[in-house]
Amino acid sequence: MRNDDTIAAIATAPGRGGIGVVRVSGLGVSEVARRIVSISLRPRVATLSKFLDCGGEAIDEGIALFFPSPHSYTGQDVLELQGHGGPLVLQQLLGRCLESGARVAQPGEFTRRAHLNGKLDLVQVEAVADLIDASTAQAARCAVRSLSGHYSYKIQLVTDKLVELRALTEATLDFPEEDINGATRSRQAAQLAVIQKEISELLAASGQGSLLREGVHVVLAGQPNVGKSSLLNQLAQQDIAIVTEIPGTTRDAIRQSVNLDGVPVHMVDTAGLRETSDPVERVGVERAWTAIQRADVVLLLLDTRQGETEADRAILARLPDRMKCIRVMNKIDLVGLPAQRGRIDGAEAVWLSAKTGAGMELLRNMLKQTIGWEGNVEGVFMAHARHLEAMRRAQAGLVRATAETERQELFAEELRLAHEALMSITGEFTSDDLLGEIFSRFCIGK
Repeated sequence: MRNDDTIAAIATAPGRGGIGVVRVSGLGVSEVARRIVSISLRPRVATLSKFLDCGGEAIDEGIALFFPSPHSYTGQDVLELQGHGGPLVLQQLLGRCLESGARVAQPGEFTRRAHLNGKLDLVQVEAVADLIDASTAQAARCAVRSLSGHYSYKIQLVTDKLVELRALTEATLDFPEEDINGATRSRQAAQLAVIQKEISELLAASGQGSLLREGVHVVLAGQPNVGKSSLLNQLAQQDIAIVTEIPGTTRDAIRQSVNLDGVPVHMVDTAGLRETSDPVERVGVERAWTAIQRADVVLLLLDTRQGETEADRAILARLPDRMKCIRVMNKIDLVGLPAQRGRIDGAEAVWLSAKTGAGMELLRNMLKQTIGWEGNVEGVFMAHARHLEAMRRAQAGLVRATAETERQELFAEELRLAHEALMSITGEFTSDDLLGEIFSRFCIGK
């Protein structure tokens, strides 16, 4: 794929709208503009113009904007044609761009060119997609912060200190005949401790951002008729699931996303877990166990009137190892108990009523605590799994470096590996395969 030929795409969402945008970028933008726009364009000035077909007839009339290189989104010449948002009109306008020498852009190709031309680093590139996909206001704020370069700046600060430590270490290797004195070792140790502390802080902030981006998957599980569907309706604040007194009403998994203090929580209400001869219900039970295997947290509902039964303990025994589980003692309204937090066999539990809503705030707080959400988005960055993995690699390299201060060659090598791990976050050290994976998730017009 060339990075300087002329590409074009519809940049607005599919369907009808008041306004539609066709974006063009590359070396041939001036020729495309000359053929389509009826008047000359001044840089960065919105100009009302007719958009012409090959016969000189108007396809549409709207605003044309020309952004000359390098002062554009992609760093190349860019033309934006803002017309009426009818699908037919936009397809005709895109077709005219293709007739004039452009080709259809690949998914994410405009943003890819922005990255390759130094307009955006890889963290900012991913923040573009995160902002588009944000499902909560807090997630959008964090994505904007990353897009503005704050996340990259924090990473660069740590990287600069690591470069300084590497320079000090390499200087000692350049003069092997001179012994490394205590002052040099003390300086190395002090700088290494500062870098480790800052990476730990950045990793914590990034972990919070990862929660905002990815959300968590929470499965409501338990025996039939313990109130799973009622609890889903309470958490969603609307009637999502059918609630009846008949055990086994829920036959298939019901999914609903809930905003928990800014964190997207993907709730799954499942069929009651029990042995059954009903073939339809049996499929529902199997799907329930499949959902549990994929969950981040399981809310195990129990009937307060019966307490924890043998059947409940059998369910607990089948949960995956290290699965985060909160016991939810439901139906306190039927026995006159107050809403409260507590523990059962050393595990977290909450007593509530999914019917009346009593104790729901306690459950929400327990969920936030269980997933590790601190609730403060200031200083939090929208992070991806690869960011966290790279920081953990850097962290591990620094730990190994701490053990190799007596062998400066190995010390220097561990610092180099940690440095490469950090640079991979912003894209200074990366692979074409990673770029392909990132941009494949973008929409065509971006």
